[in-house]
Amino acid sequence: MKNFFETIASLFEELLFSPFQLLTQVELFSWWVANCVSFIFLIVGLIASAYWIIQLQNFDKSGEEKKDSSAHSFL
Repeated sequence: MKNFFETIASLFEELLFSPFQLLTQVELFSWWVANCVSFIFLIVGLIASAYWIIQLQNFDKSGEEKKDSSAHSFL
């Protein structure tokens, strides 16, 4: 059982956290490069959020959802 948890630990430490370790090494080399990577992730997240909100608005405008109080059993 101990080997199972050690395998999970090594998977996370050596493989899945390697991009974060690379980012910490890049930050020591160049502050601008590290922040550009962070801003790219921020921009992707903002675009995805905007797309999601637009899709929710389109779904709301189509009128497919029941909005009366008996539409859901928990209400």
